[in-house]
Amino acid sequence: MDELLNNKTFAVHAAAAAAAVTLGTTLTYPLDTLKVLIQVGSTAGKPLNEAEVLYRVRALSGYSGLYNGVAWMTLGRTLGLGVRFGVYEVVTAFYKDGREDDYVSVAEALMAGFVAGTAECVVASPFELIKLRAQVASASPTMHVPSVSEKGVIPTLPSRLLPRYSMDMKAMSNSMGLLSTLTTQHRHVNMFDALKEYPWMMTGSGKPPPVNNVQMPSDIVSLEGWTAMWRGLRSGLVRDSIFGGVFFSSWQFLHQAMLSWKAVGMDPVPRYDTEAGPLSPIAVTLAAGVSGSIAAAASHGFDTTRSRSQCTVLPKYVTMERKFLKWKRPGKRFERLTGIHPADRNLLLNGISLRMARCGLASSVIVGSYFLAIEHLVSN
Repeated sequence: MDELLNNKTFAVHAAAAAAAVTLGTTLTYPLDTLKVLIQVGSTAGKPLNEAEVLYRVRALSGYSGLYNGVAWMTLGRTLGLGVRFGVYEVVTAFYKDGREDDYVSVAEALMAGFVAGTAECVVASPFELIKLRAQVASASPTMHVPSVSEKGVIPTLPSRLLPRYSMDMKAMSNSMGLLSTLTTQHRHVNMFDALKEYPWMMTGSGKPPPVNNVQMPSDIVSLEGWTAMWRGLRSGLVRDSIFGGVFFSSWQFLHQAMLSWKAVGMDPVPRYDTEAGPLSPIAVTLAAGVSGSIAAAASHGFDTTRSRSQCTVLPKYVTMERKFLKWKRPGKRFERLTGIHPADRNLLLNGISLRMARCGLASSVIVGSYFLAIEHLVSN
């Protein structure tokens, strides 16, 4: 009977958490779309603003384009937050073991948050990549669908790597024009068809296909390989570990400050935090929102790096060539360790206000709706 009751309690909490995450993600997703498009679309000489990005999305995809990829984001965030809070509870359980009071210091919460954020990054990375590609597609021109005659022209190897992509014949003709200066003895008998057999000529220009044409999971795996699902893992690990550490330590600090303030007027003064009683759901909700905004500001530079890395299409043959040539990452030692590209140094703070607003609002909504759902479900 006790086991059945425990399973029912766990199911209630899981359902409340999933509903809270879905609500928080749906309400704040347009802010995330605008933030991502500003991060990946800005250059050092031409930064984008919210109005420009919103106009482009509305013109190409309509307002519904702001929700491209929301299902992937919801699924990834549900699993990621479950791992983050689960790992945090497990780690802090070791800290609280043997103590008379369930007390966790700010430093302990910081270290536990680092571990929890790292675990969350590994789990949520594939969903975040697909979500970001869908968001970029909402601000990109519609992909050209090849006709039946065009499909017959595309050679076997490129068509296997990216089945729904049509080769840019104009770019191929321009490439042929550049090669026309070769002497007859250095030219292939049928150079036009020969070039199309090479995967790096999929676009006709030697460049990878645009990111909006490589957004489906099957296309990503086929062209870029399974490892692409964890692209930008270095910067992602740093971002999520900092976010988790700052979020939980800030929340613990605010939680402790509110408990101390509540205990001031009590007689006798409580010896332990549990004697002061629980805080109101509104206070906990506001503390979560403030902690989310602070954590977003602290980790935003690495979020920009992660977004720009995931927006890059890197075919498998390029990755293989880099491995054979022992390609070294550009930049200083810190940049190589954290995955920051030197060209992105002046772009790291782009979209920081949007991310702070999104993380703060999402944290408040998730925590507040979770407590509301638990109170309603348990009372029933």
